[in-house]
Amino acid sequence: MGHGYTRAMSNTARLADDVLSALSSRRQIAPLTSTVGLDVAQAYRVSRAVTARRVAHGEVVVGRKIGFTNRTIWDEYGVHKPIYGPVYDSTLREVEGMIGGVSLAALVEPRIEPEIVLGLSSAPEAGMDATALMDCIGWVAHGFEIVQSLFPGWVFKVEDCIAAFGLHGALLLGPRRLLGDHERADWLVRLGDFSVHLSRDGLDVDVGHASNVLDGPVHALRHLVETLAADADASPLRAGEMITTGTVTRAFPILPGERWTTRLVGLDLPGMDVTFA
Repeated sequence: MGHGYTRAMSNTARLADDVLSALSSRRQIAPLTSTVGLDVAQAYRVSRAVTARRVAHGEVVVGRKIGFTNRTIWDEYGVHKPIYGPVYDSTLREVEGMIGGVSLAALVEPRIEPEIVLGLSSAPEAGMDATALMDCIGWVAHGFEIVQSLFPGWVFKVEDCIAAFGLHGALLLGPRRLLGDHERADWLVRLGDFSVHLSRDGLDVDVGHASNVLDGPVHALRHLVETLAADADASPLRAGEMITTGTVTRAFPILPGERWTTRLVGLDLPGMDVTFA
């Protein structure tokens, strides 16, 4: 292999180390794209190198997050395409029966995103339509993804987001609603037509509709399946993974002491009620 390939691999390793160092020390850094040339394919190579290091240190990938599926926030962040990244056992927290507040201490400039999470009972394949994809879904849940930015002020390019683990900080997962075979057709319709009402300390903050998320969570899943299939280096989705499909509302900064709640209209799922510490 040539020197160009060796240099690219060296840059990938260095950038992965830089991202992990910033994460572990809760330290913000300049966007990677401000110092090196980085395209989307290279950013995903950095992301995979970060994942390999985290797995080597004992973390387990339990699913994927899809980011920037909400087209209404693209202009706000200057990112105009969805991205994806891993969700780990270390970043997943089931809120049912949870005692005490959720600590923000390990996160940098955290923001809250109310999302729909899909649990895969079988592996989806490229080319599946929405009905076939729905047959791959064993459960549905509502949750908060807590995203964070290693880059000050949430100023970055899409390549920075991808390389920095998709901005994923934590996934707070609500109760899982198991789906029976006879329910899937109805759930497919409902997942395309629901709303989420988001509140902070009892005051309404925002309302988002399913259509914001690439026309609905199942369509967001289809986008991810097709994106992974088009990348020979990407791992396809497996049965047992959970997919959090992107924020239905805008993302909002969160602070210790705040209580954030949601109310869902059109889906048979309980709202979230989380206090942060």
